[in-house]
Order: sequence, then structure tokens, then C-alpha cells
Amino acid sequence: MYLTRRQKEILDYVNKHVDDNGYAPTLKEIGTWFGLSSPATVYNHIELLVQKGYLRKTPHQGRGIELVDGEPARTVEIPVLGQISAARLIQATTPGEIVNLPPDFVTRKAIYALRVRGNSMIDEQVCDNDLIIVEDRTTPEDGEMVLALLEDKNVFLRKYYPEGQRVRLQPTNSAADAWLVDKEEVRVRGVVVGLMRRYL
Repeated sequence: MYLTRRQKEILDYVNKHVDDNGYAPTLKEIGTWFGLSSPATVYNHIELLVQKGYLRKTPHQGRGIELVDGEPARTVEIPVLGQISAARLIQATTPGEIVNLPPDFVTRKAIYALRVRGNSMIDEQVCDNDLIIVEDRTTPEDGEMVLALLEDKNVFLRKYYPEGQRVRLQPTNSAADAWLVDKEEVRVRGVVVGLMRRYL
């Protein structure tokens, strides 16, 4: 499962602490290292790392954190380049924002993430505030979800269905409209290959 940047930093710190000292840090030591004044914040990060299978805990012990198999997390950092709404691509985003992915997401094409705003693809289980993982590819297969650039320079998140000399750009929300446009009026700017969602 993917890690946020802070989760990856905490996991790397736990790994290094174990390597240097032979035992795991306490929650207080983790909080001090990262300048986190709230123990609840540290606890929540550790709980998520346990849920994702990177750590295990022994209850009621000050140093009850253990690495799973003693292996550091192997992840790949990708940038979050912006946000996409039902209407257009919004380029502004937090400078330097990244997410960590398992290595099997890596392809020969560049990949990046965009945060979704709106619910035009809700029936495809793509919800508001999800992160979509996008492969920098301009030749989609029939039915793939794409970033479609139209002549008005707006970029839309839609499913791609070629129909002769035209393309149907289909949302998966009955409240949103599908469009049938000439092929030369649309340019694919990326193909969605993954989805990430935070529940907390």
C-alpha cells in the first residue's frame, strides 16, 4: 500500500534508529525528531504504518514497534502535479508535494499524480479528493480513463471510446454529460493507471 511523504519519513527514521541502536524508537522520540508536539499525531502515523504492513506493535511496551521482516520500505516517489476537476485541469498545487508508490507502478512512461475535484467519475469509484496515478501516454485503449484536452484548452477526466472518426468522452456520473467530438478536436494528455484514497 502507498505511503504518504510523512509516513515514509517516519518509517525511514525507524529503520535508521534500529540500525544505529539495535532497537526501535519510542513514540516520544519519533515526535521529538519530527517536531510533532501531539502524541496522538505520532500514534496515528504508526497505526497507519501497522495497517499497511510496514510495522508491527507489541502493546504496553515503550519500544513496542517492530519492523516487518526487518526490511525498509521499497517505494518510488512521484510528483503531484496539480488538481483536475470535472471541468478543467488546475495546475496549482503544493510545491514539492509527492506520494510514494510500490515499484510495480513504474513503467517505461513517466507517471505522476493529480488530485481529483468533483464527482464526474463517481461510478468508476473515483471520488472527490482521490489521487489518480497518470501515465504520460497519448494512445489510450478503448474504454480507458484519460485526461482529454479539447480545443477550448480545458482538460477533462473521462473514459475514451473511439467511434469511427469521432470519440465519445464518457463520464461515469449520470448527472454529467458525455460528448461526441471529432478525433482531431481531442488530444489525450495521459491515461489513468491507478487510484489512491485516504480514509483518515
